[in-house]
Amino acid sequence: MRFGANYTPPKGWFHHWLDLDLGAVRDDFDRLAALGLDHVRVFTLWPLLQPHRGLIRTSAIDDLAKVVDTAARAGLDVAVDVLQGHLSSFDFYPAWTQTWHRRNIFTDRDVVAAQAELLRTVAGALKDRPNLIGLTIGNEMNNLVEHNPVTAEEVDTWLDTLLAACHEGDPGHPHVHSAYDAVWYADGHPFTPRAAATKGAMTTVHPWVFSGDCARRYGPLAPQTTHLAEYVVELAKAYADDPDRPVWVQELGAPEPHVPARDAARFATASLRNALTCENVWGFTWWCSHDVDRRLKDFPELEYTLGLLANDGSAKPLAAAYAEIAAAEHTPVQRDTALAFDGTRSSAAPGGAFFEKWMRAAAEGGRPAIVLEAA
Repeated sequence: MRFGANYTPPKGWFHHWLDLDLGAVRDDFDRLAALGLDHVRVFTLWPLLQPHRGLIRTSAIDDLAKVVDTAARAGLDVAVDVLQGHLSSFDFYPAWTQTWHRRNIFTDRDVVAAQAELLRTVAGALKDRPNLIGLTIGNEMNNLVEHNPVTAEEVDTWLDTLLAACHEGDPGHPHVHSAYDAVWYADGHPFTPRAAATKGAMTTVHPWVFSGDCARRYGPLAPQTTHLAEYVVELAKAYADDPDRPVWVQELGAPEPHVPARDAARFATASLRNALTCENVWGFTWWCSHDVDRRLKDFPELEYTLGLLANDGSAKPLAAAYAEIAAAEHTPVQRDTALAFDGTRSSAAPGGAFFEKWMRAAAEGGRPAIVLEAA
């Protein structure tokens, strides 16, 4: 079982790539390793890697490689997200996809070809790092569909193209894609549960308790909230062809005010213990490593306090709870009952009929699996 953190640099946030300080990065990674974590997920910025359709900056890829090597010296493995894409309410597009050059990033042939070349290049540059986990195409790219209209069939083609590029650059590591919770909860959303659960080497899930207003609807420590990660893992497994397909809980966090700071450690402990009952979970990557510096403006309030560590690097009570779970032994539960689900995504969302049915069973002590009625 893997336990790690999504690395949010405390100095400059992801703008740290503009003036990379590897000494500061090493200090950050050492503190995370001291908690007993074994990996970090790091995020590049697409406009910095590929500021022009015909230009991939080798110096930016070199900086990324140096960060991967710095993690290795701290004893940490690294997963790399390449196309950002979307991070913490900010969207990052290269200029050549915007304004007078506006192009749909999912369907424009030239844009997709350039994305594929970037992923192929990054994969090839990192493939020999012994601490590399693999690439994620980009973080929650489905946040960008509002401004880049796309059909489910076109998303499937985009995913297939870019995952193939990752594999061409580095056939030896598992490469994945990610989406925020609309993939499981929103009827008609073009990123589909089927694509999430069948494309790439693993299924990634981001079970945020603000999705569907879950924590506010039920309470931060209510069963519906503390079983959410477990539920989304089981929901994802229901859509998979391979019953042994790994699921990576790639983002899990305690966002204020949905989960007040006084409840964060208890929320983390309960959520992780519940999700650890699921079979075939690859691991957990907490969002996030460090609080965001409040000198940086315009973030939604919840983004500032999500860290295991405060912005100055000091450990929060949440970090101790996460470290305790990471150090413990875990045995999944073999589920002997299952609830049939008709595949209506809105029914699976917090407040939906199927969600309520599953949560009632969980509140009564059950550990139900989920099967699609069409299966």
